[in-house]
Amino acid sequence: MEEVKTTERGWAAHFIMADRCLFHRNTLIELKNVKIVVSTVGLCIERYDGNGHHTFTTIGHNRYYETMVFFAKNDEFHDADASQRLDFDCPNEPILWDEINANNIHDRIVDKWKSKIKDFTNN
Repeated sequence: MEEVKTTERGWAAHFIMADRCLFHRNTLIELKNVKIVVSTVGLCIERYDGNGHHTFTTIGHNRYYETMVFFAKNDEFHDADASQRLDFDCPNEPILWDEINANNIHDRIVDKWKSKIKDFTNN
């Protein structure tokens, strides 16, 4: 039986203002010919005053972090294909997630999709 492979990558996989986010995780999950990306972004800077103080803006409705799941593009980097978003049940987390919670939530969702990816492969 083939093993599910996961790769942590160093770039944000979704969100138009990801370049302003201080937090981002991008995990590629692979099994056979199926590739899925779990992406978490957060702490989006709205303003920086030049003195080390940031003002953060929400991502979506009342949240500072967001996790999404996508099928990967069939390209060199297997980036997230925004047109192929996968729905999943995500717990209603507090508005002010901290980085530890964001990491834990990301890891839980990766674990879920490591099991679920088998549903998409040709056995």
